[in-house]
Amino acid sequence: MASTGNVDAAEIARFEAAASRWWDPEGEMRPLHELNPVRLEYVERGGPLSGKDAIDVGCGGGLLAEAMARRGARVTGLDLAPQLLKVAELHALEAGVAVTYLLESAEQHAAQHAGSYDVVTCMEMLEHVPDPARVVAALASLVRPGGHVFMSTINRTPRAYLHAVLGAEYVLRLLPSGTHTYDRFIRPSELSEWARLAGLRTLDVAGLDYDPFGRTARISGDARVNYLMHFSKPDAAGVAGR
Repeated sequence: MASTGNVDAAEIARFEAAASRWWDPEGEMRPLHELNPVRLEYVERGGPLSGKDAIDVGCGGGLLAEAMARRGARVTGLDLAPQLLKVAELHALEAGVAVTYLLESAEQHAAQHAGSYDVVTCMEMLEHVPDPARVVAALASLVRPGGHVFMSTINRTPRAYLHAVLGAEYVLRLLPSGTHTYDRFIRPSELSEWARLAGLRTLDVAGLDYDPFGRTARISGDARVNYLMHFSKPDAAGVAGR
């Protein structure tokens, strides 16, 4: 990471502490397990994954990466937490799912693999890095013309602070305390502008609602807390992928 500097060591350590329990649907990563089918559904709105080259940036223990591979994509997972990648590799091996995992940042990988992927995903990661705009630029570099980029993060609103910080971390104890920092939350308008500057077009913004009591998640029209965004890179003719 010395080549990019865009990393928070405390964030890496926090997630590595949960590495051995990442695939436990009743552990501290329970919300991710319950959000994952909805994240996959949103990605598949951009088209079938079968036969596509896909990369999941900030893949953690591999929840979304494996899900995309099961849909027939050729998947690469990137992360900067070595212990998480070991867990992801072991789980994929035991499950018989082919995923290539690499200990690299998005910026490092983009320097060698620009334009290599049909589908680029980055879920619940941007709010954990010092300079998310640089990550967005790298994601834009990784995707092929006509390809799709999907991101999810948390809106910077009082409602998001109430739900994602106070509620999830301190009241319901769904996540370890300190998982999120309100100042790092990102408004959709900010994310859209970073993407535009990187050469992407915004196709969609959707809310990602989570009910911790019913243990259900759904795509909605309310982006005040968690939200997803779908971008594309125009092809040579200036046509954005659909």
